[in-house]
Formats: sequence, C-alpha cells, structure tokens
Amino acid sequence: MNEQNKNSKPHEETPKTVQGDSVVTSSSWKKALSKRWVFPAAYLAAAAIILTLVWVYQDASQKTLKPQEEMATVNETAQDSEKAAGTATDGEALEVTAQAQSMIWPVTDDVAVSIVKPYFDEASPETHQEAMVQYNDTFSPNLGIDLATADGTEFEVRAALTGQVTRVENHPLNGHVVEITSGDTKTVYQSLNEVKVKEGAEVKQGDAIATAGRSEFEKDLGNHVHFEVYEGGKLVNPVSVLPQK
Repeated sequence: MNEQNKNSKPHEETPKTVQGDSVVTSSSWKKALSKRWVFPAAYLAAAAIILTLVWVYQDASQKTLKPQEEMATVNETAQDSEKAAGTATDGEALEVTAQAQSMIWPVTDDVAVSIVKPYFDEASPETHQEAMVQYNDTFSPNLGIDLATADGTEFEVRAALTGQVTRVENHPLNGHVVEITSGDTKTVYQSLNEVKVKEGAEVKQGDAIATAGRSEFEKDLGNHVHFEVYEGGKLVNPVSVLPQK
C-alpha cells in the first residue's frame, strides 16, 4: 500500500506544476500593470503619436495651399501692371492714338481746296519745274505741298493727326508756323493766319489750328497753307500719306 501511494504521488503533482507555470505568467502582467509609471508612459506615447499626426497633416495642408498662394501673387502682379498702364500720361496716350490713325487732309473743306504747288519729288522729273519756288532771283525745291481755294479766299486749317504742338512761331519768310508731333510723325503748317493753338497744347485729329494766310516766301500764292510731313525725321511727300481725293 505504501509503495502504491509513493508511486501515485508524482502523477498527482505533475498537473500542479503545469498549472503553476500559467499562474506565474498572469501574475507577471498584473505586477507590471500595477506599477505607477506604466499609465503615464502610455499616455505620453499616445500624446506623441497624436502630435506627430497633427504635424504631418499641417505640413500637407501648407503644401496644398502653396499653388494658391503663387496664383495670388501672379494676380497681384497682373493688377499692378494694369495700374501702371493706367497711370500713363495724356501725352503718351495721344502718341499711341496718333500712330494708329490714318492722316487726313489739313483743311476742313478738302473739296474746295486743292494743291496749287506740288512737292518736289526727285523721282518725278516731269513735276520739277512746277514744284520749284521762286523767291527774288532764287529757285528752291518745294519741301511740301501748297493748298489754296480757286478764288483765293481764306479757309480753316485743321490738325492732320492727333499730337502735341511742339512749335508755334512767326517766321519772317514763312509766316506763322505751327508744328505738331505725333509719335514718329511730324506735320508742319506754314503761311497761317489767326493761329488758335499754343506750344505744348494737345490737339486731336481734325481740330482747327488756324486759318490760311500769306507768306513772304510764297507771296504769289495768296492765301494758302504750306504743309510738310516728316516721318522718322525724314521729309516725305505728303501726297503719299494723305488719302486720295
């Protein structure tokens, strides 16, 4: 009996050893969780993760808005350019307008007024004789065209182009002279009477600037206007830039 009891004891204790191992493992977790630093450490770790996610989200949002900021900068630049263009002086605006215009005849009634002396064109030898101006015993080529009425009456002279009056003078030979600058084009009106503009004034195409008068240099023409055109500083035949009648 004693021997049987001895032999049976080890068999009864073996399951306890196995169960004892499980009990030791559960106890370790409980002991770890029971320590004071576990929960604060877990809280700090969670807070760090949340802050990291917030930082990543903000960074992504800033990158997304950057193209919009660049577009706003472009729009501001365009608005500044428009404002700068809007502050151009009246003289600059008139110059641009004049360059876009086609020249008109420098007289109000271009039907009643005709060319009485043509421009001296070297390319047209057949007109050289009638395009010469005699003053005393000297003959000079006509640098413009001379316009007058058939009966020699006075008529109104107008601006052929929009521009600025850059010269007004009373010349001893050419009479009253008005010069109007329109961009690269300059128009000169001589032998005037009753000048209505002053130097520095802005005139529009078609504005009356004077009436036809007389000059000592071409006194045989009576009441007339002598009209010259310069483009880029070079003298040109006015007929080549005026509309055909």
